[in-house]
Amino acid sequence: MQTISRSSFTTVKTEGGLLPADLLQRIADGGDLPGLRPEDYHLLPGERLNEAVNRAWNRCLGAWLNFDEQRRGLSEADTGTTLTRERWLLVLFQELGYGRLQVQRGGLDADDGTAYPISHVWEQTPIHLVTFRQKLDRRSDVATQVKRSPHSLMQEFLNRSRLYTWGMISNGLQLRILRDNASLRRAAYTEFDLESMMAGELYAEFSLLWLVCHQSRLEPREEETNARQAGSGDDDAPEDPTTPQPQHPTTTWLEIWSDQAADQGIRAMDALRDGVQ
Repeated sequence: MQTISRSSFTTVKTEGGLLPADLLQRIADGGDLPGLRPEDYHLLPGERLNEAVNRAWNRCLGAWLNFDEQRRGLSEADTGTTLTRERWLLVLFQELGYGRLQVQRGGLDADDGTAYPISHVWEQTPIHLVTFRQKLDRRSDVATQVKRSPHSLMQEFLNRSRLYTWGMISNGLQLRILRDNASLRRAAYTEFDLESMMAGELYAEFSLLWLVCHQSRLEPREEETNARQAGSGDDDAPEDPTTPQPQHPTTTWLEIWSDQAADQGIRAMDALRDGVQ
């Protein structure tokens, strides 16, 4: 049975328990979770999170208004891909700390060598950006050479690649976070309704988007990586520094948060069973 959870935020939904609604609320509240200090987001000493979010909001709101106006007047003959990326999504990802994302020409290869036409990548995070005309759960009517929906494309790639654990997809109207998911029957993702968020000028919901999707949430944490390497043993064969190594997912804040939510859910179920017995 699939679980779709909506938090108190009107433009955010999470399916499959990847990042549950109560976890998202805790992130928004800035409460007891690790990883929510300004320095965890690479802010300067004395700089506050709300200041960084406010700067990003002002730029993104202007970009959205411009993009929204242009897309409504776009010719049907124009796929809209360039407009969606250049006038909106690349600006959004810049404000999320990813810099200027570069097109991944030729796509990305899974472990078995199969090429997936994923548009962009940041470090070990694939990011697939498509036109606003493309629904995330449907095959493209524009790029008919792509046989899968953006969601299916990303999920299959993550499932078939040890190097990549988390990924994001967006058509400019919605943005989803996905993770390597062993279950092929149960979808698992967190979705932000960008269109409703920006059109409704819902600043608090944008703040949650910024806190969850920021680049710092998906980069390996240096202290965790060093500890893991130190514990690997002196007898291990040296790794080729030119070869990308699989990212252990627990070195990222997103994975840590997701694990904590899963552990909390297990404890709650155990307590419920104990109460019934």
